[in-house]
Amino acid sequence: MQVVLGGPDPLDYVSMYRNLGNPALNVPEHWHYVSFGLSDLYGDNRVHEFTGTEGPSGFGFELTFRLKRETGESAPPTWPAELMQGLARYVFQSENTFCSGDHVSWHSPLDNSESRIQHMLLTEDPQMQPVQTPFGVVTFLQIVGVCTEELHAAQQWNGQGILELLRTVPVAGGPWLITDMRRGETIFEIDPHLQQERVDKGIETDGSNLSGVSAKCAWDDLSRPPEDDEDSRSICIGTQPRRLSGKDTEQIRETLRRGLEINSKPVLPPINAQRQNGLNLDRAPSRKDSLESESSAAIIPHELIRTRQLESVHLKFNQESGALIPLCLRGRLLHGRHFTYKSITGDTAITFVSTGVEGAFATEEHPYAAHGPWLQILLTEEFVERMLEDLEDLNSPEEFKLPKEYSWPEKKLKVSILPDAVFDNPLH
Repeated sequence: MQVVLGGPDPLDYVSMYRNLGNPALNVPEHWHYVSFGLSDLYGDNRVHEFTGTEGPSGFGFELTFRLKRETGESAPPTWPAELMQGLARYVFQSENTFCSGDHVSWHSPLDNSESRIQHMLLTEDPQMQPVQTPFGVVTFLQIVGVCTEELHAAQQWNGQGILELLRTVPVAGGPWLITDMRRGETIFEIDPHLQQERVDKGIETDGSNLSGVSAKCAWDDLSRPPEDDEDSRSICIGTQPRRLSGKDTEQIRETLRRGLEINSKPVLPPINAQRQNGLNLDRAPSRKDSLESESSAAIIPHELIRTRQLESVHLKFNQESGALIPLCLRGRLLHGRHFTYKSITGDTAITFVSTGVEGAFATEEHPYAAHGPWLQILLTEEFVERMLEDLEDLNSPEEFKLPKEYSWPEKKLKVSILPDAVFDNPLH
């Protein structure tokens, strides 16, 4: 069965198959969905630029999805096609490709029901191997529906680790990671001690591989009045923010190349932070991380970009973004890594770096530094530990009341957690 989409939608169509599973492997019967349109289907530059047969075809991948077939169900539900369409729309608008191990915060049941399955992880399809086409190579990334608790575990640790746990629990996915929208328990409720123990050990050993998020955020330079220097702040009352330049975006692009989370419900916003296929941050923990990618020196400050040292800064986040600060500190900086918040409007970015990160323009002598609206903040391990203590209430969002402010006067740093509406107003 095929659903032809056409029109302004990016996918040409989605094929839907009845898959009998594999009883020997305890794989149940299910519906299998495959997208067509993220790869180059035509080779004539109508949709994708043809770059040769050896490189990726179009964006280099198609999406798949496996949905448990309900008893007596004679035709596949069509909502997964619309889900794929939403993800494909994001890819086309942002030119941001997905990779195995990535996750997407959807914040809504995938089928618009009352299901606990409200987010997604991405992994290689267990049956569909990469194929060589006349227009390049295509891989197949499978969408796996997960609960909020499983998403948070993937953020705190990594997507691949949670996917491996899901494979070991038949009702949560099993070997082929089949999504059951009626699943009422998380893997931590099904096996409370063993699964949580594995995740806790992984977080402690590996840290998090989430290197950045698209977020509602802003920052102000408190070192001087805003009128002294238009470039001294990213957003201030009564002015329009200066957007990130092409050079800024190119530099930030590498910091977000893996583990990107989309804080949106349910339409994904465009993000000019394209990640490169083939780069992998799931490596052994190291006290020596780098903002320079393995394939490009684009992240190293360009000699013509003026680095401004700031004396005092004010960081602003919405509640969802603020809740990730402990992850940034514990899962990234304490493991010698970096973490970037990039505004969903493209106006500004904030990168936290540890003392072990190479290529940063923030230094121990000048821990707050900016290139235009891109701010870097260098935090020592001692200060990170103190911040984690002071920010402990961020771990209890149900008891959280906005606005909330944290301040470290001796460090000349202030952090505010603000309502979403503040960021929806361009004059905030």
